[in-house]
Amino acid sequence: MEQPTDKRGAEKDLAEQRLEQLKYLQADFDNYRKKFDREREDIVKFASETLVRELLPILDDFDGALKTEKSKGLVALHAKILKTLYHAGLEPIDALGKEFDPHLHEALLRDKSDKPEGTVIEELRKGYSLKGKVIRPSGVKVSVGNKWERKK
Repeated sequence: MEQPTDKRGAEKDLAEQRLEQLKYLQADFDNYRKKFDREREDIVKFASETLVRELLPILDDFDGALKTEKSKGLVALHAKILKTLYHAGLEPIDALGKEFDPHLHEALLRDKSDKPEGTVIEELRKGYSLKGKVIRPSGVKVSVGNKWERKK
């Protein structure tokens, strides 16, 4: 009579093993689905990044043109372009007067000034982020304070 009990015990152990395997498979599948959803969201979120990057030099040229020619039509067109890009998630990086941050700024020049060392004293090229991701850092001039150190 012991054989049926042993057989039932082995079948119960096998069933428990299979149930445990199913639980692991379900957890693995849930993790895969979550990862896939996050990657899909990132693809959708940053699908326009390449296009926006290519438009930035044109926007720079437009800003330069507005410095020399402020016609009503150019100003209106510039506002429309900015509104469209901002609606797509583009945001300018605020640099002037801020403390230099290598994640947001690219130091192109350093100069003596009355501002504390490490302060952005001039923005040479506008920086932008797209939906929270920096796509072009601001090109800036950074203060070295009142002292000027010349390295030999």
